[in-house]
Amino acid sequence: MKKIFKIILMIFIIFSLSFYGCGWRREDNKKIDDHSVKQIKGINTKNDGKNYDKSDEINDVKNDDKSEQPNDKDVEIKKEPELDLEKVKPDESGKIMVVMFHSFVETFTPGKYDKGEFTITFKAFEELLDNLYNKGYRLISFKDFLDNSVSVSSGCIPMVFTFDDATSGQFNMIEENGELKANKSSAVGIMLEFNKKHPDFGMKGTFFVNLGSNIFNGKGNAAERLKYLIDLGFEIGNHTFSHINLKNTKSKDIIQQELGKNQKVIYELIPGYKMFAFSLPYGAPSDDLMEYVKKGEYEGIKYENLGIVEVGWNPSLSTINKQFNWASINRVRAPGINPEKFDLNWWLENISAKEEYISDGNANKVTIPKEKIDSIDLEKLNDRELITY
Repeated sequence: MKKIFKIILMIFIIFSLSFYGCGWRREDNKKIDDHSVKQIKGINTKNDGKNYDKSDEINDVKNDDKSEQPNDKDVEIKKEPELDLEKVKPDESGKIMVVMFHSFVETFTPGKYDKGEFTITFKAFEELLDNLYNKGYRLISFKDFLDNSVSVSSGCIPMVFTFDDATSGQFNMIEENGELKANKSSAVGIMLEFNKKHPDFGMKGTFFVNLGSNIFNGKGNAAERLKYLIDLGFEIGNHTFSHINLKNTKSKDIIQQELGKNQKVIYELIPGYKMFAFSLPYGAPSDDLMEYVKKGEYEGIKYENLGIVEVGWNPSLSTINKQFNWASINRVRAPGINPEKFDLNWWLENISAKEEYISDGNANKVTIPKEKIDSIDLEKLNDRELITY
């Protein structure tokens, strides 16, 4: 009976999360045929790891032990109502804000090089998470952003968190009862507490690190700190080994050393972990050296970056947009102690709903207004079904 109860509970949670989130605006009796849907490509029915379908998890649970399966009288599974396109108005060709964070502090004293533009207090970060959640934003991983594999509820707006420089305010560990845990006075600690209240918000983000310096200063060693983050679902990205200014670099060998050495060290700390993304410190080198930022080799260690982020101040285009450039991805600066035009808070007040990526709730489909079809690169759909309305 305990196992049956667990199965029922899991199914209930899965379906609850399916309907939970950003102003769910679907009607039970609406049929998708009412909206003159045009199907461009067939859906990929195989679960290849990129397109996650909650029904697969339910089936796995059901097939685990057929001898103790509840019958139809024990569990009633209702079919999810069709998406009301006219009410939700999904647009998966819209822009996504890739947010850039640096320093997190309890209190702040202005310095010579930081007047507060790149620093946010822990309290302000807590308030920011509440604001983002209430406005319908949900976190996705940078990898899912690049793959356009967005798994958030319909009507929600995906957002990507990135963190540069591996500061202790972003994350550090403390010891409690002999166990290493995330310090609650850190961005990761705050996100963990927030997700206890709002598990659908997401524990996602990419930390761009320089492994030539002491990362996430606190308890534990570098390997333990990185593994803790990875186990939580965060991604680790390349930010050069020693945070050099690539704009002043004239040598391809130096660029390959800085990126390749960073990858070599992370292999030593977390065997098999390959970084796939890069954050430009200060800015990009000359055009003829940019190819070595994209990929290269150092002491037999190869690296390749599938996405390269800039400092920037704009939301990013959707990756299926014809104009999207994976080697020059815009980011929006996180709000600092001193507000700046084009920081995240500015964009939250000024971006139009018609500009943003609005999810249809299905990672296997791409739904857009029909007038935006010309902006889409159909080859980037990767066998996902395209819906226009």
